[in-house]
Amino acid sequence: MAETTIEWTDATWNPVAGCSIVSAGCSNCYAMEMARRLEAMGVDKYSGLTRRSGSRTVWRGGVKLDYKSLEAPLKWRKPRQIFVNSMSDLFHEDVPNEFVADVWSVMARTPQHNYQILTKRPERMIAVFDEAQLPVLENVWLGTSVENSETAGRISVLRAVPAKIRFISFEPLIGAVGSVDLTDIHWAIVGGESGPRARPIREVWIDEIYLQCQIYDSAFFFKQWGTWGKDNKRRSKKANGRTYRGQVWDEMPSLL
Repeated sequence: MAETTIEWTDATWNPVAGCSIVSAGCSNCYAMEMARRLEAMGVDKYSGLTRRSGSRTVWRGGVKLDYKSLEAPLKWRKPRQIFVNSMSDLFHEDVPNEFVADVWSVMARTPQHNYQILTKRPERMIAVFDEAQLPVLENVWLGTSVENSETAGRISVLRAVPAKIRFISFEPLIGAVGSVDLTDIHWAIVGGESGPRARPIREVWIDEIYLQCQIYDSAFFFKQWGTWGKDNKRRSKKANGRTYRGQVWDEMPSLL
């Protein structure tokens, strides 16, 4: 387990390392640079997963299965919100169904925790559910990332996934998503991009999502403005803060 500063969770658990870029939201993914740093620190799990492309660090496209950390949650007694695979995607095409089933087994054996699984591959999520016959677990939340209107179709795919709690991470929000249908979506996380190559966020894009949450009774969590503030000025993520419409929004799914 790794403690984390991610505002909507308590800890991260990474039984898989490595990923590949699938859409525009991946371009500045923090995990690529972090994987490079961990490799430089001698962490074998991240060895060979990234390469340099000009001044950037990018994924090579492969993944590694970490069997040593697979059963780590069995040792964590205190209940936590746990983000699964913050450094990868459990439903990456190179993660075998059998390994996903092993992860599911650990989560089933630790009902004191709530697990949050986020993917950019909801189609594969559905396929693995069918092929591996995964059970619906009360403590497993399933989500997908949507960064703009081009990826908004992932929402309807997620809606077909059997889960007690479904959520969308609109982060990094790099374009308008429009009036998305949040039927049977229980939680929306919204956030701007941070870092030296961050792309701006617009308040009107956030407004669209906030209003849809009101319509569909979805919990609304505003994570950050990121590098670009509401006045379209570039500052540090900390300086721009988390205030939207005059307050901090930390809503969580009501089904808890």
